[in-house]
Amino acid sequence: MSTCTACVRQQPRPALSNPTTTVVAVIAAMTFAASGAAPTALYHQYQQSFGLTSFVVTIIFAAYVLSLLIALLTVGSLSDYIGRRPAVLAALALNIAAMIMFMTADSAITLIAARAVQGFATGLATATLGAAILDTDRSRGPVLNSVTAFSGMTVGSLGAAALVSYAPHPGQLVYFVLLLLSAAETLVLWHMPETAQPKAGAAASLRPHVSVPSQARGALLRVTPVTIATWALGGFYFSLMPALVRAATGVTSPLVGGLVVSALTFSGALSVLSLRSVPAGRILGGGIVALATGVAITLAGVHAQLVWLMLAGTIVSGAGFGATFSGTMRTVLPLAKTHERAGLLAAFYVEGYLSFSLPAVLTGFLAPIVGLTLAANVYGTAVIAMALMSMFAIGFSRNKR
Repeated sequence: MSTCTACVRQQPRPALSNPTTTVVAVIAAMTFAASGAAPTALYHQYQQSFGLTSFVVTIIFAAYVLSLLIALLTVGSLSDYIGRRPAVLAALALNIAAMIMFMTADSAITLIAARAVQGFATGLATATLGAAILDTDRSRGPVLNSVTAFSGMTVGSLGAAALVSYAPHPGQLVYFVLLLLSAAETLVLWHMPETAQPKAGAAASLRPHVSVPSQARGALLRVTPVTIATWALGGFYFSLMPALVRAATGVTSPLVGGLVVSALTFSGALSVLSLRSVPAGRILGGGIVALATGVAITLAGVHAQLVWLMLAGTIVSGAGFGATFSGTMRTVLPLAKTHERAGLLAAFYVEGYLSFSLPAVLTGFLAPIVGLTLAANVYGTAVIAMALMSMFAIGFSRNKR
């Protein structure tokens, strides 16, 4: 009897198949992206309830990004050492804790704390789930990693805006829905197979660093200008765009602001999917043009005080956003070996999220002084200029080769 009991105890836990793991990991990555986007629809409510200024809102946003960056710099490559499964489960547990903190938040300080926990969870999850998706589906992994962020942010921003507009107690309901999703994903991914061989060096990997394999450094450097322009645009949308819609057009519905924000990520997701079979190098040029053109149309909509024109410009710039994001990721990520993937993803996202946060925080500081509309004009013009500069830089590097 004791021998049989020992045999039962030694039986391995049932593991998900690679295709199932890929699907659930994609859904989990979308949930983290949706969780990060959801507070955007609630910022106006927080401003009214807690008396927050635009600058404080960007500080709350920056707390999320700063914590996310800290996670990428410290635990971003941890799953290369301890395995994907424990890192994924830890990230999901932290996200559940963050949702509870949001549901009970009653001041700017508690919102900052919730955003910080959420950011750390997202930083750990972004690198780990991205690497797991590449491990289980190498051929489609780069495209899936590109579309998960856009899809999740679309669902998070639009879904939260709908709940804020029509559902009772949106400040709790939005996060309760995300909590349930994270809990369900934890139960399923408990059974995910381990796709990374654990190795020594986990403690040393926690020292803040970025890990860019030598064979990927040149490619990462070449796409840096367009990465900055793309992520800077996204940072503005997710921190200040709903407030700009209200200031420029007088439309106060949270759903309209959420629609404009989600249009950026939705058109980005469609762009990623429609261009998935086009070589990465070919889509960067067109993506940069679309990004700059869309921002110009959006600024025209701000001046004309027309929501539909702002929405049209957002769709165009979103298509460029998706094309450039997918093009840069598909250029860089395949250059890493299995044990280098999480580290390279961390480095890529550190660069992106710095561009995502710093310009938006600066704009949030200047907006009360010069006005949100003028600040948006300066911001948009800078994004256009940087996009055109990146086109020149990429063209120059191709000619040089």
